[in-house]
Amino acid sequence: MKSISNKDKQIIRDLAKHQQELASTPQNKTLEKEWLALNTFRTSRPMIHLELGTFEHEVIPPLLRCESTEARSIEAWLYRMIVNQKLIGDDKPIPDYLPIHWKTWFTLFGHEITATHVENKEGSGLGHRFNHIIEDLEEDYHKLGASEYGVDVEASLKEEEFLDELLGDIMPVKRVSGSLYAVPTQKIVHLMGMEHMLESLMLYPDLFKQMMDRVADDYIAYFKYLEDGGFLKPTTGAETLSQGSFCFTDELPSTLPQDRPLATSDVWGYLDSQESVGISPAMFSEFIFPCYKKISNIFGALSYGCCEHVHAIWDDISSFTNLKKVSISPWCDEEKMGENLRGKKIIYHRKPSATYLGVGCNLDEEAVKKHFYATLHAARGCTLEFSQRDVYTINGDINKAKRYVQILREAIQDKW
Repeated sequence: MKSISNKDKQIIRDLAKHQQELASTPQNKTLEKEWLALNTFRTSRPMIHLELGTFEHEVIPPLLRCESTEARSIEAWLYRMIVNQKLIGDDKPIPDYLPIHWKTWFTLFGHEITATHVENKEGSGLGHRFNHIIEDLEEDYHKLGASEYGVDVEASLKEEEFLDELLGDIMPVKRVSGSLYAVPTQKIVHLMGMEHMLESLMLYPDLFKQMMDRVADDYIAYFKYLEDGGFLKPTTGAETLSQGSFCFTDELPSTLPQDRPLATSDVWGYLDSQESVGISPAMFSEFIFPCYKKISNIFGALSYGCCEHVHAIWDDISSFTNLKKVSISPWCDEEKMGENLRGKKIIYHRKPSATYLGVGCNLDEEAVKKHFYATLHAARGCTLEFSQRDVYTINGDINKAKRYVQILREAIQDKW
């Protein structure tokens, strides 16, 4: 890694010290306890997280003071861990360490997927399409080769050494794992497109099932590779749980076993199949779910779902024996899912519509509150969590995001 000027180093080190101060506050320690209580069904307080990543370009760059590209990258990395609490006021916990991950990769059937992008006249991303490998599943099946996966150990260790030298005397540089992540239908759509995927279900049903079984086997082989290589770490604290949540739990091992590597059955896993919303529940059950069930069996705990309407396929989803969280997206029947989850040890992981925060310069506070009230009514008797995702602009107004979270807190206080 390139050298960083002394001036930039001092800016980064001062920011790391500030992170440590915030991580040690009673407020942050309370948040950690409340996340643990939520994930282990020992609290009734809904937790709130507003994902920053999709609109951070409006929030973080104005805060940066470093000059070099590399230094600004690290500075932005540190800001990502503190901005939510400092400027937005949600429940995202601040770690008292710098989390780093092994640099891993998984390439399904050996194909790196490329995309063609289009920009608007200002040079910002306007849209993209994936360049598909498969045009006809039967004719092109031979193109589905062996999946490739691995870990760049050398680059990972160099990164750790560099960061430890830069910040190790201020806070630990800690190697972590997030939830194991598998999205089979997304991979298939990237390979062949939605239209060809749906056509294949009708034209080549047996071949499609064969392909999905291979997808499951290859994901499992990849995760087993991570297990055997000792690349898995505990997922019991502030580690990222996909789809805007956190791993806090005392129901999985929090330390590495002495007699074996940490196993996939010791950690959180995540699955979704939002690309299959265009097929019937019966077809999902026949063509898609067996792959997902096979993968799910290797995880210690499971979080399921993104934008799919899980109420339509609940008969299948509810059969995951390790299911702890399920996504209740804007396309879900909230009331039906409230009935399905009421009194159960499965978290009603609500993803509110991004429209209220992401469209327009001003919040329609009454509409926002009404939207939250509907969820609070539907989820009564459930363990509830809010992850606001997919907001791509806040029109440069951080106070808009802060007020949005305040309205949610007020709604919870009024109706929960």
